[in-house]
Amino acid sequence: MKILITGAAGFIGSHIAERLATTRHNVFGVDNFSPYYNATLKKSNALSIQNKGVTFQELDLRTASLENLLSEKFDVIFHFAAHPGISSSSTFDDYLSNNVIATQRLLDLIALQNKKPFFVNISTSSVYGLEATFPETHPAKPASWYGVTKLAAEQLVLSYQRRGVINATSLRLFSVYGPRERPDKLYTRLIDSAINNKPFPLFNGSEKHLRSYTYVQDIVDGICSVLDKQEICNGEIFNLGTEVENSTLMGIKTVEKLLNLSITIQNMPARIGDQSRTHANIEKARKLLNYNPTTTLEEGVAAQIEWFKGLSKF
Repeated sequence: MKILITGAAGFIGSHIAERLATTRHNVFGVDNFSPYYNATLKKSNALSIQNKGVTFQELDLRTASLENLLSEKFDVIFHFAAHPGISSSSTFDDYLSNNVIATQRLLDLIALQNKKPFFVNISTSSVYGLEATFPETHPAKPASWYGVTKLAAEQLVLSYQRRGVINATSLRLFSVYGPRERPDKLYTRLIDSAINNKPFPLFNGSEKHLRSYTYVQDIVDGICSVLDKQEICNGEIFNLGTEVENSTLMGIKTVEKLLNLSITIQNMPARIGDQSRTHANIEKARKLLNYNPTTTLEEGVAAQIEWFKGLSKF
């Protein structure tokens, strides 16, 4: 298959690009190297996927001409490109332009094509709101700008599918971690704090937060399963994540155990819109996609530690 991955230099997008390229698909990737975090890390990811045979281009979906890109006549598009997370330094326009406007521009051009690719929208458990423990039929109640705009993007994609313009599905991912995890996310920060003796900023009350921390390769398994089940997935929403919950405190203890180091905690005010609990309900994905994540927290964190140790600089 000829496959396009937007946000291909990012954490999960780069893993998907590598998996698909090594399974003999013709993979194209684009990324705008957003300054949300150090672009050096994303450029390293881009080089890695190019070494695996991925054709890569720096491109901003919000502003660039997309006609030449879509002239490749892709069979499938995996749409990862987005402004992520909860950050006090991010404006609402950052989320709106990257998560909604960019998606709309891409969809509008796809709608004009004779051969339309199957569109896989990458969404998030944040659309559920402060607690994400529900099946896909539960009303979404996002409590952050990120969740609001990702839900808007999801519904944009599915509105085109409902009108018969494209075939599409949306995947709601739960608390993904592992090698290449963003520097603002939990396990990269914990590992960095432990190894480099930096204070770890712990948001008030978050040590009790529960998460379905899901290893990135388990997420890749679920996402790639869509390729062989496009008819089943068309018009559907799927939760992807582990059913095992762990607290932030357990995450801290796991990193300390594996490194045999202590982490110094720096208490910080609670973040607005932060989820108190995520617990992936994957009954639908298990039944229709044969989805079965198996990596334990210790196994996944150990792999992430080895990746982190291999970075030339942070």
